[in-house]
Amino acid sequence: MIARAARHPLVWLYAWFLVIPFVMTAVQSTVSLGTEIVVFTLLAIAYNLLMGYTGLVSFGHSAFFGLGGYAAGLVQIHLVKGMVVPLLAGVAVATLAGAVIGFLLMRKRGVYFSLLTLAFTQMFFYVVYGATGVTGGENGLGGIERFPLGAGVLRVDLGDKRVYYYATAVVAAAAIWVLWRVVHSPFGRVLQGIRENEQRASFVGYDVRRYKLAAFVVSCAFAGLAGALYTFLLNFAYPESLHVTMAGEIAAMTLVGGMRSFVGPAVGAAVFVFMRDTLSSWTENWLVYFGVIFIAFVMFSPNGIVGVVQRLRGLRRGAAAPAPAEARAATPAPAAPAPVTRDDGRPLLEVDGVTKYFGGLAAVDGASFGVKRGELRSVIGPNGAGKTTLFNVVTGLLAPDGGEARFEGAVITGLPPHRVVARGVSRSFQIISVFQSLSVFENVRLAVQAKHPRRFAMLTDSTRLTDAAAEAARLLQAVGLAEHAGTLAANLSHGDQRLLEIAIALATRPKLLLLDEPLAGLSAPDRVRVAALIRALHGSVTIVLIDHDIDQVLALSDRITVLHQGRVIAEGAPAEIQKNAEVQTAYLGHLKVAAGADAGLARAEGAPLLGVVSVDAFYGKSHVLHDVSLDVFPGEVVALLGRNGAGKTTTLAAITGVVPSRRGRITYRGRDITGGAPEAIARQGVGLVPQGRRIFPNLSVLENLTIARRGRGGWTLERVFETFPRLHQLRHASGGTLSGGELQLLAIARALMGNVELLLLDEPFEGLAPTIVETVWNVLHALKGETTLLLVEQNADLALALAGRAYVINNGSIVWSGDATTLRAQDDLRRRLLGV
Repeated sequence: MIARAARHPLVWLYAWFLVIPFVMTAVQSTVSLGTEIVVFTLLAIAYNLLMGYTGLVSFGHSAFFGLGGYAAGLVQIHLVKGMVVPLLAGVAVATLAGAVIGFLLMRKRGVYFSLLTLAFTQMFFYVVYGATGVTGGENGLGGIERFPLGAGVLRVDLGDKRVYYYATAVVAAAAIWVLWRVVHSPFGRVLQGIRENEQRASFVGYDVRRYKLAAFVVSCAFAGLAGALYTFLLNFAYPESLHVTMAGEIAAMTLVGGMRSFVGPAVGAAVFVFMRDTLSSWTENWLVYFGVIFIAFVMFSPNGIVGVVQRLRGLRRGAAAPAPAEARAATPAPAAPAPVTRDDGRPLLEVDGVTKYFGGLAAVDGASFGVKRGELRSVIGPNGAGKTTLFNVVTGLLAPDGGEARFEGAVITGLPPHRVVARGVSRSFQIISVFQSLSVFENVRLAVQAKHPRRFAMLTDSTRLTDAAAEAARLLQAVGLAEHAGTLAANLSHGDQRLLEIAIALATRPKLLLLDEPLAGLSAPDRVRVAALIRALHGSVTIVLIDHDIDQVLALSDRITVLHQGRVIAEGAPAEIQKNAEVQTAYLGHLKVAAGADAGLARAEGAPLLGVVSVDAFYGKSHVLHDVSLDVFPGEVVALLGRNGAGKTTTLAAITGVVPSRRGRITYRGRDITGGAPEAIARQGVGLVPQGRRIFPNLSVLENLTIARRGRGGWTLERVFETFPRLHQLRHASGGTLSGGELQLLAIARALMGNVELLLLDEPFEGLAPTIVETVWNVLHALKGETTLLLVEQNADLALALAGRAYVINNGSIVWSGDATTLRAQDDLRRRLLGV
């Protein structure tokens, strides 16, 4: 017990406070310099509550440091002689200013938050600088004294520099102890979750803005305390204490010491004060040298001096770790969630006419359906059908443009995510969303805590919430991650991260669980594991599932809802959906435009223009492409087909260098382009029409085309406008004002302006009106023989009518290749490979 206490960071910090006066004497410095170290230690640790623990970068904390000092000085001069009341006044003023400014700033995020703190700091500086009659202006505020405390034998002479040092050290030690308790409280654990993944923290049930505001106010309060102590040390308040230069010094101390460690800022404060005192005696440009050190740490040791020490001791972030003590001590609750009550005649979730527009595109267009209690409902549909957008509207990430969703009869659309979670709706995300730098156990425990009555407690040790720890241990055991409790989430395999995300969602005790593509990017064994977990959960929670693994969807679902172009086109049992002609048309396309098309050109002889050989590709830890091989010969039109999530877009991304290949080889014109930069590959003659168009919205149509012009081939502005008359009419319109069909025309024309030899097209017909589909199809048909095309398209019939050859990809692997006419002619084969 004693040995463990001796290793406590605060023990080392307090020991350092005790020896600072002796160190100052040994290096022939002053006790006052030691007092500065203590004051700046408190200031940096208070600032680190924001930057290191909450992820908020403030460029304005010098304002609260200076306000605390000025308030303490003014109260002592004009109102109350003494030390205690002025000190408390300094804290109160900084706290009040922090509350007001924080309330205004918490609506902003990222760089906007940082710049606004900078603006407020400059404003306060000029107010203090200009208010000469009150603050002394540029000359500062003098006449501040350190009065004795107590009387008689209890009298403490704070005028003595050594006595004031120890008094400051005691106050700072008490304040740092409070900050330690805040950091390790349930409140502090939430701050770390917000730092790691603000969106996920909101979607487990935390009011993120409230937590960030509270952290900001607490940090400002202790910065004000440090400012008041510093003013009494100098017997003077000066306007430079509010200046942005001081704000930069505070951030530099924290970063140099190590913002991911509680005591790191203390190390940085000591180094800063020592360097300033030593270097300033040699040169007035001492900040230049400190700046070099600061840059070195930012570039080579983001965790500062403490990070260097940890590496020297062999402690590396992400190394294998035992389960946290609270996880080992927790006894998993034995009982699983009680089975849900089955159909009581009233839908648990009602989606009624929900509509969501992005510009002129209706991503969800009047969708309506109901989900019964206890049901496992799947929502499927082609790419761009609006499935994830529907989830985002229902769970509060997006506000609807029309309609509403009701849960247990109450409207939930328009509510913020944490309130939707509080009603009993939880979700996973299409792209895995966990707290990457927290342990597996802490990920789940943090989600469990969101329902705990003491989740906002600031001084309670979070390890005392034993019921939350027990629930987290039970959930980890239930999803099969108990043995990984101490592992950082970032170090889990992709399949285990999927399981962890489901555990996080379950930790909020949902009545309705929305799972967005939980099987995406998984290996076959991991897909079986996650599907088995979903099947096991079916008896205890109502589930709505989005996924592109049609076989698993058919096996798991009670009922299926099919979306296409934002509308519900079918609903029913799996067997009914498989037989539904409209659903098959949505997945496979139609032949209205392509019915009379001629066959594709025969494959040319000789070497392929593009060769893809045994390519593997990943998104993070998600293994998306498995040993993909294909080739495209000059002048060909080749179709790459597959169900949603099969890896089609990733294949194009690997070819263009957007996603690096982990294994395999990609050649173009016989040259190896594997691992090449996207811009270098594009300059060799490879053009891309991306899914989603990605037009420059603030540029006109003419500017979008002009900026893409490359080479001296046959595609000029005149030819583009002749081919696309609509673009000529809109040549002065900005890209952001175009309709979806007009954007697609512009995207194709922009790619052609590069006079490319190989054109890659990703879903060129997606979301287009029939007349625009016909226009685009005719343009691509006219390009046959002139430009080599590799076409990714959900509408198989349109693609096969253009192509000479086709490849079909499923779960990241090529499962069929051959003549397009063969696949086009055999309905059964096409349905087996591409249908539901």
